[in-house]
Amino acid sequence: MTTHTRRALVVRGGWDGHQPVTISDMFVPFLKEQGFAVETSEDLAVYEDAERVAANDIVVQCWTMGTLTREQSAGLAAAVAAGTGLAGWHGGIVDSFLDHGYHLLTGGRFVMHPPGFHDHTVTLAPEHAEHPVIAGLTDFDVHTEQYWVLTDPYIDVLATTTFPPDELRDRPAVMPAVWTRTWGAGRVFVSTIGHKPDDFDVPQVRTLTERGLLWASR
Repeated sequence: MTTHTRRALVVRGGWDGHQPVTISDMFVPFLKEQGFAVETSEDLAVYEDAERVAANDIVVQCWTMGTLTREQSAGLAAAVAAGTGLAGWHGGIVDSFLDHGYHLLTGGRFVMHPPGFHDHTVTLAPEHAEHPVIAGLTDFDVHTEQYWVLTDPYIDVLATTTFPPDELRDRPAVMPAVWTRTWGAGRVFVSTIGHKPDDFDVPQVRTLTERGLLWASR
């Protein structure tokens, strides 16, 4: 009897300020412990081969900014629609590419963050308390960038952060911080937390990210 070995493709690169290799390498041992054979790529051309991408059970993307060609975008979207999961954190997934409908796949995109790092609370959505990504976790505080994002109505928001009123806005704004969605037969997991390696020292951040990778995987 043979046992299927799941496959993970980690695609990383783009803006060095998000330390794509250092931070994605933090999750490679976890994936291997979970039984994945892990391949890494630092070239977006890998997305042009939809069949190759679709052979993976999960794509973990950590690529900030950059340009995605029409063929690359189509290859990634086709693989996810066929059942390959897509997961990522922070700018590596929602500040990536403005090309060819990529953010229709992720369900949201980065717009801005207040200058620097500051303390804020991540509030878990009570209506999704039993979701496997956040089950058993509680609200938690982080000291990092807080992302303002634009999202579409087809996502399931698992956690939020709140922006206080300021000189431009007369009331608080509740902003999605962690969400999931489906795309055809595939699953997508997004967390906006993860600008720097020590963000993942917060136990809840590390846990929900690891769970998100597993949840999105085929």
